[in-house]
Amino acid sequence: MDSQDAGIAETAESVATGAAATAATVAPGTPEELAGPAYATKPVARQERVSSVDMLRGFSLMGILVMNICDFAYGFNNYAFPLSTVKPVFSGPHWKVNTTVWFLRWILAEGKMRAMFSMLFGAGVVLLTQRAAERGAGVRAADIYTRRNMWLVVFGMLHGYFIWSGDILFYYGTSALLFLFPFRNVRVKRLIWVAGIVLLVHSVMMAGAQYGMPYGAKQAAAKANAKLARHETLTEDDVSDLKKWRDLQDQWRMSEESRNKDIAAMQQGYWKAQGHTAKDVLKGEMKGAYFAFGDWVGMMLLGMALYKNGFLSGKLSMKTYAWTAAIGLGLAWTVTGVGAWKAWEGHFDLFQTAMWMQFPYDIGRVAGALGNAGLLLLLWKAGMLKWVFRRIAAVGQMALTNYLLTSLTMQIVFAWGPWHWYGYVEYYKIYFAVAAMWATNMTFSSIWLRYFEFGPMEWVWRSLTYWKRQPMRIVADPPASDRLVQAA
Repeated sequence: MDSQDAGIAETAESVATGAAATAATVAPGTPEELAGPAYATKPVARQERVSSVDMLRGFSLMGILVMNICDFAYGFNNYAFPLSTVKPVFSGPHWKVNTTVWFLRWILAEGKMRAMFSMLFGAGVVLLTQRAAERGAGVRAADIYTRRNMWLVVFGMLHGYFIWSGDILFYYGTSALLFLFPFRNVRVKRLIWVAGIVLLVHSVMMAGAQYGMPYGAKQAAAKANAKLARHETLTEDDVSDLKKWRDLQDQWRMSEESRNKDIAAMQQGYWKAQGHTAKDVLKGEMKGAYFAFGDWVGMMLLGMALYKNGFLSGKLSMKTYAWTAAIGLGLAWTVTGVGAWKAWEGHFDLFQTAMWMQFPYDIGRVAGALGNAGLLLLLWKAGMLKWVFRRIAAVGQMALTNYLLTSLTMQIVFAWGPWHWYGYVEYYKIYFAVAAMWATNMTFSSIWLRYFEFGPMEWVWRSLTYWKRQPMRIVADPPASDRLVQAA
């Protein structure tokens, strides 16, 4: 802890002590002073925030746009493998720069940023419940926790229907409501074991499904085609099998007709674009929550463990973070890089891509998330890049606001606005929008937090959670003697 952090902590302690002076049964300065009902379930104050966690959260939130930009610019079918764009990515005059950018996106960011963000969400569960327990909140902590995450589910559905169908808030809220609270007091080693089992089961199931389902569909279609070659009458099941295989191929590489319909729908203004995507939001949210819960919950449980053992709060040794960065990034970059090369070399054959990129996907993303966190915390503890880290931490402190602001801005730029860029931008150029959005996030957050306690959406979220309007503007602290008088 540096001198500034120590001074903040000391000030916070003196305020709490003065406020507790009125309690006849509790002596000022004792641990029990935070147990009073007036403080049991209050929101986290600015001076109580963990700066390393805010920094990691801001970094991962901005990093997620490296992947999501493909959805904003081209639609979900081109999210991971842009094979159906109007301007080809892996051929044409700009194929070298496009292909390089695609490789870097996968090696450095794909899955790793979302995994880190999920870890930090799990850490937030521990932070919230631990502080409530320290203040003697008891069962009221569960009430606050439940309301907080119920509102997050609501925000997610509104975000999905009215802004962007690639919402992640719904998954986080449902994961927290259904799975995380019972694990808040579980020991670190057990949390890591449970997280590992959840991630392993999820990885095996998803990899098997992403290879097995297309393989089964291809085999069934081959049997139906063999019947056609023998001039035999097809059954309803045979016709259905042929359609399933055609649909799978169309999802992998959209036909020109399907692509043009999607682009036309997305370029007719807000209501047409949202009507085109929002019709499948509920089905997508429920389907994702059912099939991908292991993705979110496994990383959240791991994040809870890593906060409890001091990793995410920067309390471990420099050597620990250096080794974590070296091993994690070395493994992640190797596994993902080789997989991306094999997929590209095979011209993105559906089955070869699944074999090389989906099977080892979780190895790369978990190792990469830990490696990225280790590297960032190593630099943070060394006191490097302070100017940048402060601004990234401001983004993390306003994570909900910046997440929604990013979705709104990108939708205006690519779909709703007058430019009609959706579907037509050269691949490498969409990352100019990413850089501009990062600059906007950091500038806006840093300026906003000079005058306000937290971001606008954080204010809404807290006010709804505590069912009481929260103070918004920063008020200069009164002198210590005044604080004691006010407390009395």
